[in-house]
This record gives sequence, structure tokens and C-alpha cells, in this order.
Amino acid sequence: MSSPPVQQKEGSATTAPPSTDTKPKKKICCACPETKKLRDECIVQHGEDACAKWIEAHKICLRAEGFNV
Repeated sequence: MSSPPVQQKEGSATTAPPSTDTKPKKKICCACPETKKLRDECIVQHGEDACAKWIEAHKICLRAEGFNV
């Protein structure tokens, strides 16, 4: 048996109200390309352990863009 279709009422909870949170405007892969490039090049050349300052700089940039990292 199937259940009857559910009708949506105007003002239902299907659309979220505007949020007061700072939401990222970009995908995380596209945010902070400058620090991402420096971080990635450093890791390839020197290994992750030697690149803590670039990794942290990239995280700071991502947080400024609204990402929770």
C-alpha cells in the first residue's frame, strides 16, 4: 500500500529562514588559492611536518571565508 501524497502548506518548514551564521560563499576547494598553493608546494617538497606555518595560514584563510576547519 502507498500513503497519500503529502501537501505542503504555505510557510512550511521546507525552506530554511535566512541564517545569521556566516556561510561560505565558495566551495572549500576554490577558497584561498594563494595559501593552498603555497601549502601544497611545501608539502610536496618538504613533507607535512616541515610545513606547519603554511598549513596554519591556509586554515586561517579558510576560517576567514566562513569554513569551520
